[in-house]
Amino acid sequence: QVQLVESGGGLVQAGGSLRLSCAASGRTFSNSAVGWFRQAPGKEREFVAAIGGNSYYADSVKGRFTISRDNAKNTVYLQMHNLKPEDPAVYYCAAKYSSSSFAYSKEETYNYWGQGTQVTVST
Repeated sequence: QVQLVESGGGLVQAGGSLRLSCAASGRTFSNSAVGWFRQAPGKEREFVAAIGGNSYYADSVKGRFTISRDNAKNTVYLQMHNLKPEDPAVYYCAAKYSSSSFAYSKEETYNYWGQGTQVTVST
């Protein structure tokens, strides 16, 4: 069984930076695709970024967020810069281990999900 644990969330001023981590246990990340999603209060969960053979980003975060992976640490990161008032949400990481096509922005693509970490931006 795979467990994903997010960390690194917190309170930051608008324009600031945070780095989220997603650590996997039970299975290596090296043969998976990993995505980050977020859900703000009263809104549906939305795609943020994903990494497989390439990296993919939602238009709203392109140029500000960077997804990366450290296979040695079995961890995927989401570096967030220039945080804006529209970025606060619970951020979730998700992993895909199946060999099906990688529809990276679709929640149903992913097999495993973490519990989320809260990001708050003060203005």
